[in-house]
Amino acid sequence: MRSYREFAAVYDRLMEEMPYAEWMSFARRCWERYGTPRTVVDLGCGTGNIAIPMAKSGFRVFGIDLSADMLSVARSKWEATPQRGAIRARDEDGSIRWLQQDMRDWELPEPADCVISFCDSLNYLTEPEDIVATLRQTYAGLANGGLFLFDVHAPEQLARYGEEQPFVLDERDVAYLWTCEYDAVRQEVEHDLTFFVREDSAGAGSPLYRRFEESHVQRAYDPAWLAEQLRAAGFELLHRCADFEWDEPDASSERLFFVARKPA
Repeated sequence: MRSYREFAAVYDRLMEEMPYAEWMSFARRCWERYGTPRTVVDLGCGTGNIAIPMAKSGFRVFGIDLSADMLSVARSKWEATPQRGAIRARDEDGSIRWLQQDMRDWELPEPADCVISFCDSLNYLTEPEDIVATLRQTYAGLANGGLFLFDVHAPEQLARYGEEQPFVLDERDVAYLWTCEYDAVRQEVEHDLTFFVREDSAGAGSPLYRRFEESHVQRAYDPAWLAEQLRAAGFELLHRCADFEWDEPDASSERLFFVARKPA
């Protein structure tokens, strides 16, 4: 399971180019087709880069993540959002509640209208039984007719990480060396990252950099197996597509999207 520690403090700086607006757009296209929710659970919400814009749009959002550090950053960002007063004046239900929970056994006091899990959060579940538990728990946490929208890395994409590594970033304020070790049998990749983060200093001379290391493991699953497990959990699989488009996935697809519904 993913558990960011010191990485949480620099996460947003390193993820500036992530397509958060495209995830938002994909969710809205799904809602246009299948019905707009009132309550949204962001499962694996990280630092709130999707949950916060959704709350600013007037949704009641529950941001759920295993990492207390990521939630702390998310909470600080939300508290500092200047539009919060305008949100509440326009729609008193536009809100976020942050919850530190495991996605395998998350729960709310009442059923949710929609659950989203974007940014390949489910790839951090490295055993099939963890996937099964998450799907079943999500089914239990949804209202009848509720939607479950999520994406995962395609198996080929994790293999490409192993082929294309190492990755290097060298900026004035932060640098990293990112290596990947791919296990073809398990379709699993271990990301090992070494960070150098510039520290503010009142003294003169050369800047000081703090070094820390993080390791994260992701596993890919056969998309047909994922579809089978969705149905076994009780979901109706509405659509499969890839890379933010509505087209069916193919061998070149990097990110697979699933749209499922709990029957009404």
